Amino acid sequence: MNTSRMPALFLGHGSPMNVLEENIHTLAWRALGEAIPSPKAILAISAHWYTRGTAVTAMGKPRTIHDFGGFPQALFDTQYPAPGSPELAEQIQQLLKPVEVMADTGEWGLDHGAWGVLIKMYPDADIPVVQLSVDGTQPAAYHYELGRKLAVLREQGVLIVASGNVVHNLRMVNWQGEASPYPWAESFEQYVRDNLDYQGDNHPLVNFMDHEGAALSNPTPEHFLPLLYILGTWDGKEAISLPTEGIEMGSLSMLSVRLG
Repeated sequence: MNTSRMPALFLGHGSPMNVLEENIHTLAWRALGEAIPSPKAILAISAHWYTRGTAVTAMGKPRTIHDFGGFPQALFDTQYPAPGSPELAEQIQQLLKPVEVMADTGEWGLDHGAWGVLIKMYPDADIPVVQLSVDGTQPAAYHYELGRKLAVLREQGVLIVASGNVVHNLRMVNWQGEASPYPWAESFEQYVRDNLDYQGDNHPLVNFMDHEGAALSNPTPEHFLPLLYILGTWDGKEAISLPTEGIEMGSLSMLSVRLG
C-alpha cells in the first residue's frame, strides 16, 4: 500500500445530538482525526445534500447549515467555520467530467451530515472543506463510478469523508433508545460488512436493493449512497476496517468504514 495515500472514510453519523454528546461513536471519530495524517483538504459527501444534478460547494467560507428541528438550542448555536476551497471545487469539476457539476457559491454550505462528524474529528475547523452533493436522480452505479474518479484526490492529501447510515429507517426507530435491532436491520448490515471487500463486476453493494432487507433498511437511498463513493476509491489492496459499529434504536446503523 502507498503509505502516503490518505484514507477514505464512511461515517455512520446517526442523530444530530452526537454533536453535543460523547459516546463510543464520537470517540471513534475523534480517534480517527488524531490518527490520520493532517489532510490538505477534506471532501465531504453527505446524505443530507440530496439534489437533482451534482453540485459542489465553491465558496471561500461555507456556512454551517442547521438542517434539523426539535433539538436543543445549543445544537443550533454550534458553528463549524471551516474555510472552503474554490480550487478543490474546480478540480472536482474537472475530475468528474463529462458529468456536469454545478459550482455552488452561496446557496448551500456544510450540512449536519458533514460538519456533525468533522467537528469531532477536527474541532479547530482549520482544514478547508468542500462538499459534494448526492444526485438523487441517478442509479447507484453512478455514485460508485464518481467515487472511482475521485480516488486520485487521495494521492494528493485530500481526505474523503462520506456520511450517512447503511441502515436508516426513522419510521421504525424506537425513540426510547433501548431497543434490540430488527432482524432485517441486522441482516442488511451484515450483508454490507460481508461485501465491503468485493472485487469484480456487479458489486453487491451497488446492487444493494437486491437484498431482502434493503427496502426496510433504506426506504429511501440517500443515507446508503455515500458509502458507494468511498468503495469506489478502494484500490483492491488496502486494509478495510470498521472504526465503530452497532445498530441504535432498532433501525439506525452506526457502522463506519475506513479504507487504508
